[in-house]
Amino acid sequence: MMLAFCFTGVRSFPKLWKSNPYLGLSPGHSYLSLFLKDCYGIRNQQKWFSVKTVSAQNTKAVNLLTAKARYLRKRGEGSNMQVSSESHLFAAGAAKKRSEMNPHKEDHALPPVRNSIQLPTKPLNSEEWDKLKEDFKGKAKFESWIISQMAHSHSSVDVAKSLLAWVAAKNNGIIGYDLLVRYLYLCVFHKQTSEVIDVYEIMKARYKRLESEGYTLLIQGLVHSDRWKEALLLLEDVKKVMIASRKNYNDCIEGALLHQDVNLAWNLYQELLGHDLIPMMKTLKAFFDFGKNIKDDQYSNKLLDILLYLRNNQLYPEESFAQSIKTWFESVPGEQWKGQFTTVEESGQCLGCAKTMESIHLSPEEYEFLKGKIMRDVIDGGDQYKKTTPQELERFQNFVKCCPPFDIVIDGLNVAKTFPKARESQVLLDVVSQLAKQNVQLLVLGRKHMLTQYSRWRKDEMKKVQKQARCFFADNISEDDPFLLYATLHSGNHCKFITKDLMRDHKACLRDAKTQRLFFKWQQGHQLAIVNRVAGSKITFQHIPCYDTVVQTTGDSWHIPYDENTVERYSYEVPTKWLCLQRKT
Repeated sequence: MMLAFCFTGVRSFPKLWKSNPYLGLSPGHSYLSLFLKDCYGIRNQQKWFSVKTVSAQNTKAVNLLTAKARYLRKRGEGSNMQVSSESHLFAAGAAKKRSEMNPHKEDHALPPVRNSIQLPTKPLNSEEWDKLKEDFKGKAKFESWIISQMAHSHSSVDVAKSLLAWVAAKNNGIIGYDLLVRYLYLCVFHKQTSEVIDVYEIMKARYKRLESEGYTLLIQGLVHSDRWKEALLLLEDVKKVMIASRKNYNDCIEGALLHQDVNLAWNLYQELLGHDLIPMMKTLKAFFDFGKNIKDDQYSNKLLDILLYLRNNQLYPEESFAQSIKTWFESVPGEQWKGQFTTVEESGQCLGCAKTMESIHLSPEEYEFLKGKIMRDVIDGGDQYKKTTPQELERFQNFVKCCPPFDIVIDGLNVAKTFPKARESQVLLDVVSQLAKQNVQLLVLGRKHMLTQYSRWRKDEMKKVQKQARCFFADNISEDDPFLLYATLHSGNHCKFITKDLMRDHKACLRDAKTQRLFFKWQQGHQLAIVNRVAGSKITFQHIPCYDTVVQTTGDSWHIPYDENTVERYSYEVPTKWLCLQRKT
């Protein structure tokens, strides 16, 4: 449905096109009509998991962390396993390094759209816009294409204003809603508050509702003006039909802090968490920036709650946010905090203060909780295992029960394919032979086709594998992962597993944030990865971290892992840089 609105008779016509020598409008064009496609609808909102912040009375939570941090984990027993000194499998940037080393990497990026015309750098008159349109060779509508390019290139507001004036003159005063919104985007980007207010007045006078982009831009633009509270009214309009985005909340929170309305900012923050939205890092940073040099125990407790929120959701601040956290701690009057940016050694010891980070290993209670959840949600209830028959899974469970607990479970097919140029059975044999020398209980999981003689699989090598390890070969159509998870968890908390699979699908099957967090922690502490193999020499494994990369405190210290600006971290990786904060005694 198309809605046309005519501004005939509106005396307070915005200054959008007033006193502009480039307009070329006749007296008959003293109004503007706007066409708006009624495409506004309630879109499916992506729900993010969230753990609500604890109350300002967070003493119990801090004491619990203090007790955990004082517990020194047991160091692993020595072994003959050759371990790489490089970053562990889940270290930030590791995946990018692996992808860069992959010779088969393909670039699927789309080529940039090119056009012979240049974007104007100054306002154009009607004749100049006519000429530019004649030179345009693209298939898209010129007006839509040019305003999109101007928005992408952050062209000046004056140039965009001359475009809209030309469009209005050519279309009996009618301008498409899409053009107006992109003009609004430029006004917001260049912080042209008066222009934002002009567009806001037009929309407020004529539209009962907008689509989400229009609301978002108006909220973002208004919060920096003396009419910032009207952004809250727009937020309420959004909430009538949908859950407002975290961007909407962020802008309103920043506006409240900018205008010293602290209680409103915290109320909006709690409302955001109540909708299970993950706050933007810039939102959290704004609270720390506002609290600088403020001696207010209640406000300080709320900031500590934010740090515990980061811990509970395994979130990591960006580098600038980490700097804001450091600045706030050091600015609190009478507290005498001192911070430094540092790293943590493989042993788990902070290079800044020599304190030991929390162990990566789960407590017995955590392990039993996770084991039960995985058995129910992933192995028994996972739809992705439709290729594994219940009968075969039962056969495997009976097999495991008849065996002593395993020390290492190997995804045979996955491991065998680690080095594409090598014969698969030989790679698997090398791995098993090296591990068998350590007198450990091994389980190799595979498929039945691995026992068939052909160029990639030799029967004599597979027989040597079977002599050194217990083996279970599933049907060729079966999935390996449920067997791998079951055998590893059934064997106990000491058992490790070897696969290149990062288990992201299985983590997604877990239904709550706590279980996902425990699964990732368990995975980091138990998954071995092969990084190198030299024929006739040892297999090199990537080391397993012994400490947990998560926000942690002892009461008089905080350790906060953060993302470096220069390192690309995948969602399943963890940072390698830390903010170390110590209170002087």
